[in-house]
Amino acid sequence: MAHVSDLIASDIEQYLALHEKKSLLRFITCGSVDDGKSTVIGRLLYESKMLFEDQLAAIEADSKKWGTQGGDIDFALLVDGLAAEREQGITIDVAYRFFSTDRRKFIVADTPGHEQYTRNMITGASTADVAVILIDARKGVLTQTRRHSFLVSLIGIRKVVLAINKMDLVDYSQQVYNRIDEEYRAFAKQIGLSDITTIPLSALRGDNMTEASAQTSWYHGPTLMGFLETCEIDETRLQAGPLRLPVQWVNRPNLDFRGFCGLVTSGSVRPGDRVRVQPSGRESTVARIVAYGGDLAVAVAGQSVTLTLADEVDISRGDVISSAEAPAEVADQFECSIVWMADEPLLPGRPYLLKLGTRTVSATVTEPKYKVNVNTMEHLAAKQLELNEIGVCNIALDRAVPFDAYQANRDTGGFILIDRLTNNTVGAGTLHFALRRAHNIHLQHVDIDKAARSLQKGQKPAVLWFTGLSGAGKSTIANLVEKRLHAMGRHSYLLDGDNVRHGLNKDLGFTEADRVENVRRVGEVARLMVDAGLIVLTAFISPFRAERRLARSLVAEGEFIEVHIDTPLDVAEGRDVKGLYKKARRGELRNFTGIDSPYEPPENPELRIDTTELTAERAADRVIELLRSRGLIG
Repeated sequence: MAHVSDLIASDIEQYLALHEKKSLLRFITCGSVDDGKSTVIGRLLYESKMLFEDQLAAIEADSKKWGTQGGDIDFALLVDGLAAEREQGITIDVAYRFFSTDRRKFIVADTPGHEQYTRNMITGASTADVAVILIDARKGVLTQTRRHSFLVSLIGIRKVVLAINKMDLVDYSQQVYNRIDEEYRAFAKQIGLSDITTIPLSALRGDNMTEASAQTSWYHGPTLMGFLETCEIDETRLQAGPLRLPVQWVNRPNLDFRGFCGLVTSGSVRPGDRVRVQPSGRESTVARIVAYGGDLAVAVAGQSVTLTLADEVDISRGDVISSAEAPAEVADQFECSIVWMADEPLLPGRPYLLKLGTRTVSATVTEPKYKVNVNTMEHLAAKQLELNEIGVCNIALDRAVPFDAYQANRDTGGFILIDRLTNNTVGAGTLHFALRRAHNIHLQHVDIDKAARSLQKGQKPAVLWFTGLSGAGKSTIANLVEKRLHAMGRHSYLLDGDNVRHGLNKDLGFTEADRVENVRRVGEVARLMVDAGLIVLTAFISPFRAERRLARSLVAEGEFIEVHIDTPLDVAEGRDVKGLYKKARRGELRNFTGIDSPYEPPENPELRIDTTELTAERAADRVIELLRSRGLIG
């Protein structure tokens, strides 16, 4: 390999020791399509002599086959590894490359420029210290330049290199350089980017890449490599902050050792330091810092270590060990920014999994406050977020978690959203602050609880959740079941879909988002009624599995009974007591389940009733039998 040091031949151990102590800079290249991002990285790899001879031979062959530079080397092909990228001449996936110089090690992410792959750009930017934003000198500041700059600001990258590329195609014009620089800085000021270094480049010809170019004698700033080798790394700032160590694993190899493993994401820690474990709030003192080579006198941000404490403190994965003097905040409701990364839209009220650091919790996003037009920075009203859209929302978790504002600490302030069914990452977000009510609202202790109310009524509370298509017979069967419970002296209440929409949910329509919110509210009311000791019956289409899972999660195990009224669509449509199917077929009713909106049948209901085989009375008998077999009624 060509990054040659004389020490490799004379003293390999000294060379490796020096290499190990070099600082590591992570940076990304981003910008619009065909601004030259891959070419810039390819040129850096070439100039840093980080290529094997067979790689050089391969790139020369590929340049003849796929290249855009005639017979010359096409440096972009060093990075554009996907065949689709080579054929289309664009970057699709995020490509990571390592290289080093005598002064520093680097990991660079070549991120997609096309709007369709904005979500991939977020992935590359999430760990970067510096963003190199490429601009084609012929085109100036474009929509994707603004979009990526806003995302860079959102992700919390503080240092930006504005690389005005292809200066050779505008005759190295200082006027073009000045115009683009002024236009970009005016936009950057709006989004809070202030640490900007502008460099005129021709990545193809090597101008100002590693050496100052004679073609730009009017420019007196650093070369791109010179800047990357000398700029301050964000890790330095983090080491000066308060201690944060999210616990990844509790190490208990024997009865005499109990350590808490994790990466120090900010600050430093020494034996004897007072720490606070969150969210519990318990405090203790650090006894030892254990690492691979033995105990350490100090650990700083960026190191993975195991801490032992002087006291027996209950700590598990997902907890955060913080400085006692400056602990992280703890809350369960936040304002946040979200970049939506899924083809299906973000639906307010739908439950998702949220991963923050090493902790995974259940989360519900409320209706977005607004989404951001990245071209004008205008705040636009939004009911939901579509693919690649950026919005500011409130988010509620099922439990309190320790956190910092993202601008202070990426690791304890950045999160991802995960679809509960597919386990796909659907969004990425940054926490702004805890909502005031998260600090001020606490569960109030009451002396009369669910057990006391149930004992008074002589029954066990539960939710009977009837689900099925419109016309399946849910309300009819639920009504018969409640009549029988009433005759038996049981205390019950029926929440019917149509009746609830006359009051509690009269403000909701029938869009997918409104239907999610409809079921969420009913689930919360059912939970309160179960707490009151009642047997609650609900008769709703409730077409989505995710919302039915949310309703189930609100009550204790064994208290939720899903009853699928399984009626084929043609049978339900044939009944059409309300005439709704006819209206839907004529296009007068939109988002009607079974016609132009899906119904997701239960996968494992507690009871399935086929109304083509059972009468409503016999179906009610089956429900009562199930309640008896489960000991809910005598």
